[in-house]
Amino acid sequence: MRSGPALSTFSIVAYDPQANEWGVATQSKFLAVGSAVPWAQAGAGAVATQSYANTSFGPRGLALMASGLSAQETLERLLADDQGREQRQVGLVDARGNAATFTGKECLDWAGGLTGKGYAVQGNILVSEATVKAIAEVFEKARGELADRLVAALAAGQKAGGDRRGQQSAALLVVREKGGYAGFNDRYVDLRVDDSSRPIQRLRQLLELHHLYFRRPDPSTLLPIDAKVARELSRITRQSGYYTGLLTGEYGDALRKAVENLMGMENLEERWQPDTRIDPVVLAYLQRAYPAPQRAGARQAQAASRRKTRGAASRR
Repeated sequence: MRSGPALSTFSIVAYDPQANEWGVATQSKFLAVGSAVPWAQAGAGAVATQSYANTSFGPRGLALMASGLSAQETLERLLADDQGREQRQVGLVDARGNAATFTGKECLDWAGGLTGKGYAVQGNILVSEATVKAIAEVFEKARGELADRLVAALAAGQKAGGDRRGQQSAALLVVREKGGYAGFNDRYVDLRVDDSSRPIQRLRQLLELHHLYFRRPDPSTLLPIDAKVARELSRITRQSGYYTGLLTGEYGDALRKAVENLMGMENLEERWQPDTRIDPVVLAYLQRAYPAPQRAGARQAQAASRRKTRGAASRR
């Protein structure tokens, strides 16, 4: 007997030994896949539970791996007392990067999975096996943060066919010790797209915003706040209402405080530099958010160009 709605889903669980991160990425023709499939805990591992998902596999699997069991040993424990195991699909990666995957005999075709060094991929109700193969291949070749590699792999799986019922939701979960906001928990990246016609594309956009707001700046790229940059920051903070001083090109206490307040309002405090440098990513973002007003001459030239274009069009 079926125990609940099927999660027609594909997913990848993975471990990054360099960053000491564990993660899960998943997509499904199912509302809010992120509420059921992905589970991860720093120092323990990651779990993806799907296909008539037994969501207890998440917390139980993490607890077993945290106690020292391998991914395979944990999988065997989870399946041993599950009467619906032939309907289940699950992937695990443990604290050391050992991976395991399982697809029950009653999962809906196409269904299956594979493992590689530090990852497991699985999917059900797929167009074909090409989906899981593409996810694995792209994950192995991708570079950058684990989160970026997981989303790239997910996109490759969709391009190769994906869920044969279509798309609806996607999720990304990456954990590392003290990786959460202000270091109070391990949830470094926790993003969900619950209902969308293009959930993986939206998930990638959300990840880019996450990098903007929460990625710490590379010290080697920081710009010195010279007279030119100080004048630009003066203009921006005056335009935003945080600064009332003159555009002198000096980065004094009043301007510094105005910049700090503006960055807090824009949720960029993780990129704040308390010295006389600024993150170029922040400067570019603020320039886009607070563009310099066009000068009268430039506005007139643009207006003349538009009139000329309209005139040429009317003569055709």
